[in-house]
Amino acid sequence: MDIAHGLSELPSNLKDLQQKHKETLRVQTETLRVNTILIKEKVKIFQLVDRYAELTVISNVRDRTLVEHELLARGRDHEEWREKHLRKELEKIRTDQLFQSSFSQGKSKSGNSAAVSGVPGIGKTTMVQKIVYDWATGKIYPHFQFVFSFKFRDLNTINCRINLRNLILFFYPYFGNILGELWKNPKGLLFIFDGLDEFKDRIDFADNRRNTEPQSMCIDPECWCEVSDIVYSLIQHKLLPGCSVLVTSRPTALHLLEKAEISVWAEILGFVGDERKEYFNKFFEDQTVAAAVFKHVEENEILYTMCYNPSYCWILALSLGPFFTQRDRERQQVPKTITQLYSYYIYNILKNHGREIENPRDVLLKLGEMAYTGVSKKKIVFRNGDLIEYSLQPSQFLSGFLMELLERDDSVQSVVYTFPHLTIQEFVAALTQFLTPDPGEIGKLLSEAHSEEDGRFEIFLRFVAGLSSPQSARPLEEFLGKFPHQTTCRVIDWVKEKVEGQIGDTQTETGKRKLLNTFHYLFESQNKALAENTVGSVKTLSFRGLRLTPIDCAVLSHVIGLCDTIKHLDLQQCHIQCEGIQRLGPVLHKCQELSLGANKVGDSGVKLLSAALRNPECKIQKLHLWGNALTDSCAEDLVSALSTNRSLIDLNLDHNKLGDSGVKRLSVALRNPDCKIQTLGLYKNALTDSCAEDLVSALCTNQSLRFLYLGSNSFTDQSVPALRHLILTCRSLEWIELEGNQFSSNGRRQLESLQGFRLGLRVTV
Repeated sequence: MDIAHGLSELPSNLKDLQQKHKETLRVQTETLRVNTILIKEKVKIFQLVDRYAELTVISNVRDRTLVEHELLARGRDHEEWREKHLRKELEKIRTDQLFQSSFSQGKSKSGNSAAVSGVPGIGKTTMVQKIVYDWATGKIYPHFQFVFSFKFRDLNTINCRINLRNLILFFYPYFGNILGELWKNPKGLLFIFDGLDEFKDRIDFADNRRNTEPQSMCIDPECWCEVSDIVYSLIQHKLLPGCSVLVTSRPTALHLLEKAEISVWAEILGFVGDERKEYFNKFFEDQTVAAAVFKHVEENEILYTMCYNPSYCWILALSLGPFFTQRDRERQQVPKTITQLYSYYIYNILKNHGREIENPRDVLLKLGEMAYTGVSKKKIVFRNGDLIEYSLQPSQFLSGFLMELLERDDSVQSVVYTFPHLTIQEFVAALTQFLTPDPGEIGKLLSEAHSEEDGRFEIFLRFVAGLSSPQSARPLEEFLGKFPHQTTCRVIDWVKEKVEGQIGDTQTETGKRKLLNTFHYLFESQNKALAENTVGSVKTLSFRGLRLTPIDCAVLSHVIGLCDTIKHLDLQQCHIQCEGIQRLGPVLHKCQELSLGANKVGDSGVKLLSAALRNPECKIQKLHLWGNALTDSCAEDLVSALSTNRSLIDLNLDHNKLGDSGVKRLSVALRNPDCKIQTLGLYKNALTDSCAEDLVSALCTNQSLRFLYLGSNSFTDQSVPALRHLILTCRSLEWIELEGNQFSSNGRRQLESLQGFRLGLRVTV
């Protein structure tokens, strides 16, 4: 049941209060504060409606635990989830639909609770701000008479027992003595709690003691209890049953809500498709600059994949903007790797803040040491004690790198510090390795970091490798002085040693993951000579069974591009999908054997593959595309490729859905006298008697066919004469596999009788 719109009219005294409340919230939420790296204007104020870019929110929450680095964790899922959305398997949900019953997973007569999840920087808080602003300006949720919004970060400052009345008055004092009137109509109330993961108290909804212990029970808005008890009781509909509650959280704290009375679950996917472009259009006032920056991002697979997250878009826009607004910047130096991008991010801070301090190198060295300790201990919040330990003093210069947050603990208000983003902390930690005069045991430090298997050092190591590149080092050296040549040489030697040592160790998933990481080091280093020396003569690359992101595929493409010829590239079951093929497309023609089974590349992926097959320099001899959800729609692309390709001899299309129409079209290419196909796999492709004549007619003219797999289709006795004719006339045929079809015992006998008709001929039915 949707919340009724026909709520009773408000009395005049409440109408005036509602108007005042809406006006207060409108003023609080109408502007958006955006951090910059400029000294004169560290924070820019914008109108929310001018800067807010719509996010894609989906109406369920994925349950996979986030164990990877956040930069890597979500990019890989985007194409898959976008495809599901296009197929209507996944429902997009607007912010004004969070309390609609059509999205509800459980019915509650006592009210609605919604939970919205999202990784750091994805835009949860800004989305809450937009919801409050839209309600205050009358755009959404007219059935809610009053909306109360709280940040868990603010609730942390309350260190005493309190009741709901005083909690509201603490943040909205103008409600005075009138709250009793509001309790009479809970259905007209919406409570929003933003940032459950930031709350200092753990709220365990699976803890039944909350329902039995009097000190934890909070069923009355006048009842004195802990803040956590108030939040728990509102979400569980024990306090003001009938009201609605919205909670936001990072995925890391989502497990706390598993047993909660949540009727609608949603997750912010971030920007999908054109939403990415919209962010840049709104970030830059000059639309010519916006278009130029976005075009550069779009053309760079690595940068584009980062763009699902608004916080990464912010770093991209800040770092790339000057290249397209300042005439003296050379366009060919626009960042291409993530290290180059972050180098220019720090360069811009140094350019704007560098004059404030005598020795920026010394300060960055200390800051980097603190950052490195944080990365190694998975620590992102630093206190005054940490600054003192590393001889750092709060300054205008330091504030270019660290954000100050107010925190109140045990009634004492204190300032804590954090980098604007974890990746910035990791970059500064990597940078400090090049600011130390004596490289000392840097090889040992890097090897120890590389041996950690929980991913905490992955991005740090990529940045270290990247900073050995002149393109990344040059802008920073302008302010920090030359990086020690010895350090750069040792980093390059370490990367070389790791790549060479890992090349042959891909039997286990860990081995494959480590090899992939070393390829990322090669890519970030942009050292062509190093790459050619280490991987130039590699003949086989196997990442079978390892889930690859679009960024991984772009890096793999870069590495293969530096190899002579890859005899076998095995990417079976790597979940690369069409987006992965797009990244790999420019180099696939260099591989002799290409195993791409079980990757959901789809018909659109085959269109990209056919371009590689048509390449005049194509070396592909074996192409395995089993289990890729291919339909008859890709047949024309295959025909086009096979008509011009002269290298392909083995084509495995098993476990797809080409159907009769697809095989009829494919027969056109197979009939071509220049077709060199020796092995053709059409096992389990929903084929029937309807395509048998076309297929047989085409293959009878083929002088090279040796192996034909037609098992687990729906051929009947009607196809037996045609299949017998093929076996008798195709002299090159060595094995035809027909098991799992619908032949009668007589039909099977007719086919099996041809076994041994020619020396070495096998017929399995």
